[in-house]
Amino acid sequence: MTYQQYRFSLGYGFPPMLKKLMIIMGATFLLQMLVGSRINFYLGLVPIWVWNKFFLWQLFTYIFLHGGMSHLLFNLLSLWMFGGELENYWGSKKFLFYFFFCGIGAAICTVLLTPYQFIPIIGASGAIYGILLAFGWIFPNRLIYVYFLFPIPAKYFVIIFGLLEFVYFSTEGTGGGVARLTHLGGLLFGLIYMAYPYIRQKIRREKYKHKWSQRGPDDKPYYH
Repeated sequence: MTYQQYRFSLGYGFPPMLKKLMIIMGATFLLQMLVGSRINFYLGLVPIWVWNKFFLWQLFTYIFLHGGMSHLLFNLLSLWMFGGELENYWGSKKFLFYFFFCGIGAAICTVLLTPYQFIPIIGASGAIYGILLAFGWIFPNRLIYVYFLFPIPAKYFVIIFGLLEFVYFSTEGTGGGVARLTHLGGLLFGLIYMAYPYIRQKIRREKYKHKWSQRGPDDKPYYH
């Protein structure tokens, strides 16, 4: 067990893509303050409008809107804490793709499972939950300090958060004022993205194993 595995950090600076995302979120919040809440119905995620009016851009734009200063600051802090190191590890292009993969994936889950909802869903939490899952997957033993006091390895932190979201969703449904389904959608798409290379490798291994098991006694080996 090494110090490297369990070191504690609060983000790794401000990589370029992370910085741009945070600036866009801050600028969009200022626009919300100037325009008013009606912008949430056009740029936020309104499932029934996505179905009936084909407002497909909402699958993307809802990520950058927030419901208040505390909501914005919490998401920015979470994005900085877990996203900065992921961008340094993956590179800006892959990090940005993953961010939108989880954010848009969370929106798709919400639209499919709550097609008649007309209350706007806003915030980057779906994408951030996906980032949290990737952080726990890549750095499973990295300590996260809950309330800056209680250390817990990232892998257990992700599991606990996922279970809590599922329990809350099971009891609250789509009510409660928090988009639990969107959070779970971000976790699901994050899991799909992270697990896909391992599943693909296993399928290829089974394919080649089956192929070689079908070779007859006269088959000649390949030399290279």
